[in-house]
Amino acid sequence: MPTKKVGVRKPATKEKLIGKVSHYFDKLGVAAIKLSAPLKKGDTVRIEGGDVSVRKKVVSLQKDHKTVAEGKKGDEVGVKIGKKVREGYRVYKSLRPTA
Repeated sequence: MPTKKVGVRKPATKEKLIGKVSHYFDKLGVAAIKLSAPLKKGDTVRIEGGDVSVRKKVVSLQKDHKTVAEGKKGDEVGVKIGKKVREGYRVYKSLRPTA
């Protein structure tokens, strides 16, 4: 007879860890993110750490002060967030298509 797991819930949306915040530029509202997986303009990201959880669609992506359409694994990119995040916060990409 199979046992039923109690208290285990699947997340509402599927997400993948794609990097960590390496720096936050307070005056610009931009997070520098070190990528461990690709990120494209138009993707939805969630940054979490401490008691902060911010969900944002990527509308602007920069690498070396130049606008790019996507960042690859190993790149450090800048993403306009608008809410204060800290170094070391985890960055997740939503795997479900956005409307």
